[in-house]
Amino acid sequence: MDLGIRGKRGLVCAASKGLGRGCAEALAEAGVDLVINARGAEALERTAREIAEKHGVSVTPIAADITTQDGRAAVLEALGGQADILVTNAGGPPPGTWTDWSREDFIKAIDANMLTAVALMQALVPGMMERGWGRVVNITSQSVRTPIAILGLSNTARAGLTGFVAGMSRQVAPHGVVVNNLLPGIHATDRADSLDAGVAKSEGIGIDEARRRREATIPTRSYGRPEDFGATCAFLCSQQARFIVGQNVLLDGGASNITI
Repeated sequence: MDLGIRGKRGLVCAASKGLGRGCAEALAEAGVDLVINARGAEALERTAREIAEKHGVSVTPIAADITTQDGRAAVLEALGGQADILVTNAGGPPPGTWTDWSREDFIKAIDANMLTAVALMQALVPGMMERGWGRVVNITSQSVRTPIAILGLSNTARAGLTGFVAGMSRQVAPHGVVVNNLLPGIHATDRADSLDAGVAKSEGIGIDEARRRREATIPTRSYGRPEDFGATCAFLCSQQARFIVGQNVLLDGGASNITI
């Protein structure tokens, strides 16, 4: 399918690997020129080079912490202050127990997983509205629909972003700007490895056993693949997605047994 976005310009955050890279790859395949961001310069530059060579698009890597003002300023400068497509993404806060989290822990999580996305939308969406076309995809988490007890910091921050998008997306839709959220379940990424390692340590089992047990809770009996996630992201950025507004699209292999 031709997504109709060849020649558009996009920003993908946390794109050196994992779900962010999956999104960048899919957008590049559709012909989108990219600015990609992550904190680690070496991995990011390698990713940019590989994507550009494979898909024949322009890929500009900006190594910076997108959760900081300076990091966002560097990325926005590389974009020249405007983009047609925005994919927000940032690593999730660590797991833990509700009694252990301080106010600073919550502020840090909200800064990274809610306010960073809001700041990027506030910077780029007005220009999309002026031009009459834009797409925003926020990578959040399945925990928005089915909260995960040990990920309370993530639950809190991402639910806040979901509430913001619910209102904002309807306000910008008349101007040709479509905003949605993608809610990943467990995918084969470093984040999954980290969570599995935590379970393995706490339960005194091997990491392979921890993964096998988690896979058994997913109807597909496997973790998701970043490339499949990326394909869904690219579709939500397509011309054909114009009528999908303010939705929370769940990609979890059926793990969340919910009907609405």
